[in-house]
Amino acid sequence: MKTPLNKPPFGLRLLCALLVTISSSAATQPVIRTVAGTGTKGIDGDGGPAISAQLNDPSGICTGPDGSLYICDTANGRIRQLKPDGRLLTLVGSTNDLRLKEPYEVRLDSAGNLFWVERLNHCVRRRDHQSGIITMIAGNGTAGFSGDGGPADEAQLNEPHSIGFDKAGDLYICDVKNHRIRKVDMKSHTIATFSGTGERKPTPDGAAIAGAPLSGPRALAFDADGNLWLALREGNAVLKLDLASGVIHHAAGTGQKGFTGDGGPAKECTFNGPKGIAVAPNGNVYIADTENHAIRMIDVKKGMIVPIAGTGERGDNEESAALKCKLSRPHGIFVAATGAIYIGDTENHRVRVIQ
Repeated sequence: MKTPLNKPPFGLRLLCALLVTISSSAATQPVIRTVAGTGTKGIDGDGGPAISAQLNDPSGICTGPDGSLYICDTANGRIRQLKPDGRLLTLVGSTNDLRLKEPYEVRLDSAGNLFWVERLNHCVRRRDHQSGIITMIAGNGTAGFSGDGGPADEAQLNEPHSIGFDKAGDLYICDVKNHRIRKVDMKSHTIATFSGTGERKPTPDGAAIAGAPLSGPRALAFDADGNLWLALREGNAVLKLDLASGVIHHAAGTGQKGFTGDGGPAKECTFNGPKGIAVAPNGNVYIADTENHAIRMIDVKKGMIVPIAGTGERGDNEESAALKCKLSRPHGIFVAATGAIYIGDTENHRVRVIQ
């Protein structure tokens, strides 16, 4: 039987179809790459390409309106800026500047002022966008619990870790060792406990935000509707705080340590010491599942937990497929307006991006 003119043999057509299928499948796989850090801890590289520079335990990250990436270079005690042209600069914490003690998260307010939280200085500071002047916003530099109802910069915090702004521009702080979320009214500059009792107890589903216990409130983020999402480190769970109704909802995690549940209901999965959380423009919630060396996502509409990056095994490699790329205790997670997912791959001393 003759093969029709201009028509490849069936076997060749089948092979081509198979290759197209494989190629399409590969194209849908999330791709990950390093944008800052060499993988070796250090401090060198200011002014040069970020991928040739050294970091030391990078954690919290965020993007700015000009496309810059701001990085908490935690063990180096610096806030570094990855410029849109690929250069890495030290913005705060150089030898001629203020010495920071474990900056863990960084955020910008609506005016472009830079805020960061320092875990071991027990405070939150701000760098003015126009003048570059640095001021204390919350915490007096000593560990403890005091000051509710008074000036935020005279209050005590205890190893705060995460910060975020609500729609009104007020500042929320994960006051980790006090097992509370503290809120700073940015107009009056007073501080108050927003949620948490100081007791390390499970949070009942459906509890009122005020007066509910929180077990290690480690990381927070706001969604477009104004809800506050909270990762509990000791509680191994994710909560959704509905600010409109004043009610807390259990969103993910059973409360037990583990690494189970991918592809199933988020409420039935297990985490191991989650230390970072971010909300994407589409409302999905990303978690740095730190001790599982993985990034996972709550599909909010489906109520499912989805694996995003990491193998679950601690390590470091340059795999382009996100689910084959080993991570090492990632603390930072941020989703840009473009949908790009930035990861502070802490003990690999890298910042990575999934696009």
